[in-house]
Amino acid sequence: MTTVRLTMAQALVRWLTAQRIEIDGKAEPLFPGVFAIFGHGNVTCLSEALEAVKDELPTWRGQNEQSMALAAIAYAKARRRRQIMVATSSIGPGATNMVTAAAVAHTNRLPVLLLSGDYYVTRFPDPVLQQVEHFGDPTLSVNDSFKAVVRYWDRITRPEQILQSLPQALGLMLDPADCGPAFVGMCQDVQAEAFDYPARFFEPVLHRIPRPRPDERQIADAAALLKTAQKPLLIVGGGVRYSEAEALLDRFATRHAIPVGETLNGKSTLLHDHAMNVGPIGIMGASSANDLAAEADVILAVGTRLQDFTTGSWTLFADDARLIGINTARFDARKHMALPVVGDAKVALAELSAALGDWQAPQGWIAQGRRLYAQWNAYIDGRSGPTNAELPTYAQVVGAVNRLAGPRDLALTAAGGMPGELEMNWRAKGIATFDCEFGYSCMGYEIAGGWGAKMADPSREVFVMVGDGSYLMMNSDIYSSVLTGMKLIVVVADNGGFLVIDRLQRAKGIPSFNNSIETCRTAVPPFRVDFAKHAEAMGAIGVRVKSIGDLEAAIQDAMKADRTTVIHIDVHPTDWTGENHSWWECGTPEISSRATVQAARAEHDAGKRRQRLGV
Repeated sequence: MTTVRLTMAQALVRWLTAQRIEIDGKAEPLFPGVFAIFGHGNVTCLSEALEAVKDELPTWRGQNEQSMALAAIAYAKARRRRQIMVATSSIGPGATNMVTAAAVAHTNRLPVLLLSGDYYVTRFPDPVLQQVEHFGDPTLSVNDSFKAVVRYWDRITRPEQILQSLPQALGLMLDPADCGPAFVGMCQDVQAEAFDYPARFFEPVLHRIPRPRPDERQIADAAALLKTAQKPLLIVGGGVRYSEAEALLDRFATRHAIPVGETLNGKSTLLHDHAMNVGPIGIMGASSANDLAAEADVILAVGTRLQDFTTGSWTLFADDARLIGINTARFDARKHMALPVVGDAKVALAELSAALGDWQAPQGWIAQGRRLYAQWNAYIDGRSGPTNAELPTYAQVVGAVNRLAGPRDLALTAAGGMPGELEMNWRAKGIATFDCEFGYSCMGYEIAGGWGAKMADPSREVFVMVGDGSYLMMNSDIYSSVLTGMKLIVVVADNGGFLVIDRLQRAKGIPSFNNSIETCRTAVPPFRVDFAKHAEAMGAIGVRVKSIGDLEAAIQDAMKADRTTVIHIDVHPTDWTGENHSWWECGTPEISSRATVQAARAEHDAGKRRQRLGV
């Protein structure tokens, strides 16, 4: 057997460069790059190996370990899980900074390979710098904290272990059913150790994403149930995007006259004005989709994990509604006692359509959907249209960006007030042009995610829509975007704090407290940050605007600019888009001396009575 003598770190990097993925009939690098911050645990060995292949496997320096891993996640989403970025950190705080990002990837079923330094196997230098010691278990390190938030976890304590570990980690990241983040802890002394690796381990491998076919009987049962429907509704999630099934979804919904409601991750799988589109569904959805969901007798959920907040699955659906779950993950396909169709969305929709033949839902049902959707769009016209208001709303800011964005441009956001305002007010002009991280609702994803998404497709504009709270939480990748030439257009809608959570606080009868800047405990009078000047300090173009007209002019200038532009605009703190006929469970004090809280608890109890029991 031919062998190659390499350090463990060198072998790991050589293996990464040998992996290929088939995309549109072409072989592309499976691992197109590495986000890295070097420190104790990865600088003396892994960096040596990465430097040797820097032109073949580019290394990009992030400014924060969490944000660079978030950028890797956004890259994977933009590439439809076809390519996987690597994020590497030192032992200690560098590693634990990535735990939040791992949870984002895990929740959203997205692949990223996380590599962190770890303790010394020999334990001779214990406690090494940044090592957290556990008095009763010397085998524990902070890297064990990743176990709760990754799909695959391993610690390399012998150089030959990567021969088995890396292929297993990769197999999981490429599996449509089990896709998620993989973590490998690299003991510092083991990274430096040499081993005679089989040369075969480094031979190029071309990977293809499998399309698991559903069981024929599941398809037959689903078709039989759907044919009984008088009011069917199709709910589309992110799985349709990862299956590249948008065109098939279009044909399926049109052929069988089934209205389609989109989740946050499913938004832009259909164009806004598609004849079968009835708008976004859920707590931040449209009244049109939500009203149909309340009447639907059969719900076909495709590629969604039916999160209650994003689909309203526990209160919107009728008690006697039947569900069909199409999903590669058995876990998701069986939720709500659904009739499961376990398989790839593209294959399953094609086979289900064939089984349905020429069956269509009653024409009166889709006519009702179109009427309700027209009413919703008229409402949104009034919310997001041009205005001369001195203090514009979130909706009006979203509308201005939407009007100027091109059909391929990406709108990206996460957490806070932006997800709801974008889901309700953004009108998709192109397929796969919307990215909202709301699986984990991670504040700070926005700018880092924009950087990663721009790397994935530099040919389109990436509009990062962010509130002042999320901006303050994580913004350093503005600097990264300028350094790397990955131009972003960042719109900061400043309402003076965490005002969407303040809205929830007040809705439960609790006085505003510790959310708006004005209600926080401070030692000096509250003041606002000048985000435009802050962005300029990181090399971006900073623009401060007041009106929607000025915002539109600034966006047009930003689209012509050669680097990232940050546009700062104040928005109304309490004027939110709503009227979508939804309710979700959120803990409300059962006992309180406040009459407002008592009233909120009564509303809560009424809402609880609307909840389904999962049948």
